[in-house]
Amino acid sequence: MMLEGKVGLVTGGGDGIGRATSIMFAREGAKVAVAGRTLSKVEDTVAEIVSFGGEAVAIGADVSREDEVKRMVEATIEAFGRLDCACNNAAGGGGFRHLHEVDEKNWELTHRVTLKGVWLGLKYQIPAMLETGGGAIVNIASLSGVKGEALQAPYSSAKGGVLALTKTAAAEYAQQGVRINAINPGGILTRALKGYLETVPGAEEHTVKTHAMRRFGQPEEVADAVVYLCSDRSSFITGHALNVDGGTMVNPHIL
Repeated sequence: MMLEGKVGLVTGGGDGIGRATSIMFAREGAKVAVAGRTLSKVEDTVAEIVSFGGEAVAIGADVSREDEVKRMVEATIEAFGRLDCACNNAAGGGGFRHLHEVDEKNWELTHRVTLKGVWLGLKYQIPAMLETGGGAIVNIASLSGVKGEALQAPYSSAKGGVLALTKTAAAEYAQQGVRINAINPGGILTRALKGYLETVPGAEEHTVKTHAMRRFGQPEEVADAVVYLCSDRSSFITGHALNVDGGTMVNPHIL
């Protein structure tokens, strides 16, 4: 088990990549604090973990609010005594519209959850890890933050900020034993992506073709990468953004 004896924390743990990561943490031996804004969803994740003998607690938290993020980390330590690894996954999409049509409320909401939420997570996770000699954090970014994405200015800019923040934090804490990396998922079959594919004609065929592997990814495939970057097997990796994208970035032509 790659995380045996460790304590992990996952935000946005009630659905999609966050849920898969929480379950994978537990299957790899970690005790898990599963956090999310909708408590009933994270409780469902915890119930599944408990069903196969894992240890987990559910924590209701809005990552855009500093007091709730602080309480989230404190609750993790109260439950399990320490914090060794974390996955900052919670994000807000911001919808699809031209940049000049984005209103201030939409822009601020997307950045408050997607970028500010990661910053707040790091702000309280890092000191908790420093108290016990170090740890590992993985931030879920996006290919949209690498290459930009038409009609997604709030989301792309927020995810680009997550990537820059990851590198900044990695540089600051590398000598203190806290490794901080990011993952850029490609098209992952989460509930959100399925909803998009069902409402936009032709989107599924087009999106599949942007992947060199000619298929969508599963949340568990991202979770596997998170586990690796949180484990001691990645002990010399920090400040890295790993593309888990089915070859999207090496597949510029649609064949």
